[in-house]
Amino acid sequence: MRKLLALVLAIVVIVSLVVTGCAKPAPAPAPAPAPSQAPSAPTPPLTPAPASEKINRLTYDPNAPPVDYQPPVLYTGMIQERDVSVSMRDGIKVVVDVYRPDTQEKVPALLSFAGHYKELCSPELAKVLSSQPAWSTLWMGAIEAGDTEYLASRGYAHIVGNMRGYGKSEDGPPSPFDTYDVIEWIAQQPWCNGQVGMVGLSFFGMMQIQAAKMQPPHLKAIFAMDPGGQYPQDGTPGGVTHAFSYLLGLVACAHGTIGQPGSLPPELEPLWEEAMNNPDYMQYSQLYNILAMKGQVSPRTFFSLLDPFTKDGSAEAVDADLKKINIPTYTGSGWYALTYKTHLQGAQSIWAGMNEDVPKKLMFCGPAHMERPFHQYANEVVRWYDYWFKGINTGIMDEPSVKLWVEGENRWLAAYDWPIPETQWTKLYLHSWERLRSEPFPPSSREDFEVPDAFVQMPPTQTNTIQKLRYLTDPLPQDTLVAGPISLTLYAAIDQEDTNWIVVLKDVGPDVSVRTARAEEREIPTDLQERELTRGWLKASYRAVDPERSTPWKPWHPQTKEAWEPVVPGEINEYRIEIMSNANMFKEGHRICIEITSLDLPNGVAGLTDVEYIPYHICSSKITLHEIYHSEQYPSHLLLPIIPTDAQRWIL
Repeated sequence: MRKLLALVLAIVVIVSLVVTGCAKPAPAPAPAPAPSQAPSAPTPPLTPAPASEKINRLTYDPNAPPVDYQPPVLYTGMIQERDVSVSMRDGIKVVVDVYRPDTQEKVPALLSFAGHYKELCSPELAKVLSSQPAWSTLWMGAIEAGDTEYLASRGYAHIVGNMRGYGKSEDGPPSPFDTYDVIEWIAQQPWCNGQVGMVGLSFFGMMQIQAAKMQPPHLKAIFAMDPGGQYPQDGTPGGVTHAFSYLLGLVACAHGTIGQPGSLPPELEPLWEEAMNNPDYMQYSQLYNILAMKGQVSPRTFFSLLDPFTKDGSAEAVDADLKKINIPTYTGSGWYALTYKTHLQGAQSIWAGMNEDVPKKLMFCGPAHMERPFHQYANEVVRWYDYWFKGINTGIMDEPSVKLWVEGENRWLAAYDWPIPETQWTKLYLHSWERLRSEPFPPSSREDFEVPDAFVQMPPTQTNTIQKLRYLTDPLPQDTLVAGPISLTLYAAIDQEDTNWIVVLKDVGPDVSVRTARAEEREIPTDLQERELTRGWLKASYRAVDPERSTPWKPWHPQTKEAWEPVVPGEINEYRIEIMSNANMFKEGHRICIEITSLDLPNGVAGLTDVEYIPYHICSSKITLHEIYHSEQYPSHLLLPIIPTDAQRWIL
C-alpha cells in the first residue's frame, strides 16, 4: 500500500511542478550557444502581402487572427519515426514520434510534449476526424499538439511525445527535466539545425512554460497557448473549489494502479478525517468516493480536497520563476476558457510577470473552443517561427503586441499592452429594483437607508433551481466596448459561516422597451436575447485581500490558512470579486447585466458536463440567505474596462 501511495504522491508532485513552475533546473548536460532573440540569416525572402492587397473580409474566424501571411508548401513528403525512445539524464526512457520533411537539409524542430497520449495526435487520426468544432459530440480536448502535416510541409520537424509515467513512456521517480532533456536530444539529431521551439495547447502549453523557465540552451522560442496557471490563484480564483481536475482525469493516460485504500502519512490523516466529515464534500458522491479511496483514484483532486490552502511564499517563488523566461514567448488563451480559469489566468500572469525586454505576444481567441484536432491559426504559428528561426520578415514583430477577439462586434482588435493602456475604468453601481447605474449614491439622501436585496439558496440535495439577483442597465445610448479584466465590489451579509459568490456578466438585448406605470410596461421583457460573457467566483471565507498585490480590477486573495476566516452570520462584509477577462461590444440598445448567485450545477447526471462551461463548483450544503447592500456607506459596484472609440485599433 505504501508503494502505491508513493507512486500516487510522485504523480501529484510532477503535476504540482508543472502547474507552479517552481522547480529549479539542474545543470545543463552540455554547454551550447545562448538563445538568439533576433532572426538568423534569412532564407529566400517571403513577405506578407502588401496592404493594398489585403482581403476585404465579410467574416472573421474567432479562433484564427486575420493575417495575410500564407507560407508556401516547401516539402511534399514527410518521414515518420514512431515510438522513438529517448533516454533521460537518470536513464528513464520517454517515447516520442518524429515527423519531419523528406529532405537531406537540416530543419528547425517544434516539440509538443505533455501527458496527453501522443497516439491521439497522429496524422492518421487527424485524417479520420478532419475538423471537429466544440459543438461536435466527437470533439476531444486532448488532441491539441498541432497540425503535423502543415508544420512538416512548411519546413519544420514536429516531435510529439509523453513525459515519464504517461502513455508509452517508462515510469520513474518524479522529474521536471524530461522536457529539457528531450529538447537537447532533438538539437543533436542529424536532421535538426539546432533550433528548437514548442507548440500545442493546454497541457502542451503548460510544458512550454515549464521548459522556458529551465532555460535549455537550444530552446529558442515558444508558442504556448492555453498555458497552465502560474499562481495557485490562477486555477482557483476566489478559492472556490472546482470539479475540473476530477473531470479532466476521466480522459487521462497517466500510469497507476488502483489499490486498496490504506493508511496515510500521519500528517495527512487528520486532514483526511476532517474532509470525510465535511457535508459540502459529502453531497457530491463522486468526490466523496475520491476521498474514501485515499488517493488511489484522481490523486490531484484528492490532495486539493485535503489541503486547499496555498503556501506562504508561493507567489514570490512564481514571481521569480517568470523572470527566468528569456526567449521570445507567444502566449494567450480564449474567452472559452473562463471556467477552466487556469488557461485564461495563466496567460495573463505570464504576460504580466515576464521581463519587459523579452519579446512577447498575447492573443485572446473567441468564445468557442478551437477545433480538434487542433489546427487553427497554424499560419500564425509558422509566421512566429519563420521570423525567429528562418529570418523571414513576416511582419509579426511590427504589429501591436496584443490581439483579441471582440464578441458582439465579431472582429479582431489590436492593443499595445494588457490591460489596454487607454482603458477608462468605469463604475456601475448596484441600485434598488435591481438596477445597474452610473450614478453614485448622494450623501445624506433617501438612498442612505435602502434595505438590502436578498435571495435564499437551497443546496443541490434539495433543488435544481439556482436562485439569483439580476441587475441591468437601461438600454445603452451608444455602442460600448468593454475589453479587459473586470471586478465586482459587493457589500453583503449571509446567515451562515460561508458561501460561494458567483457573478455572471451578460449582454442582454436589443431592447426598445421603457419602464412606466402602464401595465404593459412595468417589467423588462422576459424574452430578450441574452448571452453569457464571463464569470467570477469568491468563497466568502477567502475574502481577505492583499493590498500590495491587488489592483482595482484584480483583487488578490492570499488563500492561505492564515488568511482564511469564516463569516460572522449577519455581519456586512466587503467582497471584492475578480471576474474573468473578456472583450465584448455592447451594442446600442443592449443592456449590461450581472447576475449574482451562489450555486452552479452539472449539465449531465453523475457530475458530467460539456466543454464550453464546466460546472460545477463545490457549494454549501446549507440553506443560505444572501443579502446585498447598496448605499453611500455600502457602494456595491461593477468596475468595467471601457475602451474609447479613438483607442479601438481594428485588425482588417
